[in-house]
Amino acid sequence: MKKSQKEWQKSFNKIEQHISWQERPRPRIYWQDLDKEVNTLTRAESLEEEEPEVIIITTEPKKISEEDLYPILIEFLKSELGLYCQRIDDKCSRNTQGNAGNQWLHPDIVALELVDEHWDQLIQNRLKQGAGARIRLWSFEVKKELNVSNVRKSFFQTLSNSSWANEGYLVTTYIADSMVEQELRMLSAVHGIGVILLTPDNPSESKILLPAKANLEVDWRSVNRLLVENVDFKNYIELVSISYQTSKIRPQEWNTI
Repeated sequence: MKKSQKEWQKSFNKIEQHISWQERPRPRIYWQDLDKEVNTLTRAESLEEEEPEVIIITTEPKKISEEDLYPILIEFLKSELGLYCQRIDDKCSRNTQGNAGNQWLHPDIVALELVDEHWDQLIQNRLKQGAGARIRLWSFEVKKELNVSNVRKSFFQTLSNSSWANEGYLVTTYIADSMVEQELRMLSAVHGIGVILLTPDNPSESKILLPAKANLEVDWRSVNRLLVENVDFKNYIELVSISYQTSKIRPQEWNTI
């Protein structure tokens, strides 16, 4: 059965429309849960950006006592400041106040600075006649660490047992935080005690964090009381006296524990 012209026209139009539609890119239209998609993409991006977890195994820091720090401090004072040091053991003191009282009486380390050690003999002779100070005495209290609970007690203990010296220092290996450091700065400014930050693994890297305010004169009355109380301190003053009179140092008698 032959198609009429009208039927052929309809068929041709359908074919033309079909061809024209096929030549254009077909849009893909579909529904989706946008919140679910965003969450999925966010999770995928976070997985891509996350670094793999790295587990670092560290050994426990080496434990060190205050007694272990004494030879380290002496090494620093000798090599960096040119001081001659002695250890003062408060257990050797007369037990009139108990061990706690002795801790407020004697520092851990004392030192001698022989000012004219390398000066010309003419100058040394002039100094012997009283023209100037030939020696300076130093005092050091050692604490393993300083924190908010012990900083004031440690500082005033240092002030108590170092006030006789030309210079007194509180020595530590660790300052807990900036608040503790600020407290030290305030107390040092008022009372003149200095602070040394000691580096046990490498003493040469130790530093004077806060310099002490130097006393021009030694408090010899306090020195006299201390040497009566403690045999180590008496031995120290005897060596100081010999060095003052001779301008000589016997190295074997210094810088030992």
